[in-house]
Amino acid sequence: MFNAIMWVLTLVLCSSSATYFYAEKSLPDTSALRKEYPVVVYDKKAKTRKVIFKKRRPANWYRIKNVSKHVLNAIIVSEDWSFYSHSGYDVVQIKEALKEIFKGERVRGASTITQQVAKNIFLSNERTLWRKFRELILAIKLERDLRKDKILETYINVAAFGPDLYGISRASQHYFKTSPSRLNPKEAAFLAMLLPSPARYAESYHNRELTPFAKTIIKSILKKMVQANMLTNKESKRALQASLSFEASFKEPDNSTSE
Repeated sequence: MFNAIMWVLTLVLCSSSATYFYAEKSLPDTSALRKEYPVVVYDKKAKTRKVIFKKRRPANWYRIKNVSKHVLNAIIVSEDWSFYSHSGYDVVQIKEALKEIFKGERVRGASTITQQVAKNIFLSNERTLWRKFRELILAIKLERDLRKDKILETYINVAAFGPDLYGISRASQHYFKTSPSRLNPKEAAFLAMLLPSPARYAESYHNRELTPFAKTIIKSILKKMVQANMLTNKESKRALQASLSFEASFKEPDNSTSE
């Protein structure tokens, strides 16, 4: 119910041009992301995170062109299906989320990838109306200042995939001991599944076995990728049948040849 009220009040605030322009002027300059790279640093003692900006591209910053298309596709269908067509926020998804919330159903949220970039880089995680409003305005500014690919690239490099685990480079190495360019469809779906709540959904990794919830979400993400023509039915079925490298049942493929 809290989320529903937040969305309703945020949209009401946005309808006020005076409030909108006041908020916009007080927000950071998002165009800085054209030339600078945000890096998330986690303080284990204080249990807080901060973002620092670097003028040179960090070694573990992955260009979008060097990331497996399966990762990008899995994240888009999971987090923000209309990413390449909206202007920072998705009215349809907001309406759907409100319906589900009022029905008492659990939802993954209605924030777009652009809104998540705004929050992860410029804002805190406090659950207040003012923060949500500023997030929405920042998302609109980001869409004006950056190309879609740049926004998506920034997202995958600052998103949390676990406690003190930020960015697709560290995530792919941590969970699968590989680079982002080599991730397969099921690995990509697993990482996309983590995004709403990495600490909670990483249980499968720690137990070396996918939970029923993880299996359901991964299957759903792969199905969406098929619906979006990002995978074929055959590729999806093959992915579902394969084990992830951290699972106890995983076996290295036999590359030996018979004499």
